[in-house]
Amino acid sequence: MSWDKFVWLLLDNADKYFLIAGPVFLVFYILLRKRIYFKKIQIKFPKTKDYVRELIYSTISIIIFSFPALLLLYNPSIRPHTTFYKHIDQHSAVYFFLAFPLMLLIHDSYFYWAHRLMHHPVLFRKIHLVHHKSTNPSPWAAYAFHPFEAIAESLIFPIFLFTIPVHSIHLMIFFIFSLTYNVYGHLGFEIFPGKFNKHWFGKWMNTSVCHNQHHQFFKGNYGLYFTIWDRLMGTLRPDYDSAYEEVKSRNNNKQETKLS
Repeated sequence: MSWDKFVWLLLDNADKYFLIAGPVFLVFYILLRKRIYFKKIQIKFPKTKDYVRELIYSTISIIIFSFPALLLLYNPSIRPHTTFYKHIDQHSAVYFFLAFPLMLLIHDSYFYWAHRLMHHPVLFRKIHLVHHKSTNPSPWAAYAFHPFEAIAESLIFPIFLFTIPVHSIHLMIFFIFSLTYNVYGHLGFEIFPGKFNKHWFGKWMNTSVCHNQHHQFFKGNYGLYFTIWDRLMGTLRPDYDSAYEEVKSRNNNKQETKLS
């Protein structure tokens, strides 16, 4: 194993995590905390120990996430057998752009079913409970997984590399978008507009309210980017729409709950 490449991959993953989650946390949880607290999905803010736990497990996940690329793309005996390609003109320009939504659909499907599996009583108690200790998640919870769950999460990388042609640009943009949307899902604030949950497009998108309900109640809303599988499988919480509308209708003058 090339340690210099591993360190580079590790720092690259860490940079993305801290440069995306860090500023978001700074704005929503520190700078604007007193001004926008009434819009928080769950009014109370997590405690410092929760942030520390999320950061520790996220750091472990970042280390684990660095291995798939090292083992598959920087291993001359494996890389030739992957679908990774260097030159965009090896495949059509149409495919180059269509690959992005295809990757999201593949990842969302993998995540939904892996997530459902993680809620099996045995796996939940021994593995997934680490992530669910964040019943009121913050942006730092985006990567806060048990090491075994982090390994399961990282398997999307080899799935791509052995199923569809992927370029380095695909991988870079996909993982930045994936992390950004994951941070949004754990944000604790809803940034999409009111009625987005009922819009012809928005109803199929997983929102921060939607994923926050999953952390708060542990059941339902298992998707990552979309609500497609939740709607198909009947696992979208029946109170999702009312919860979304309640959060978006809040007014500072009407909010009686005090900031804790």
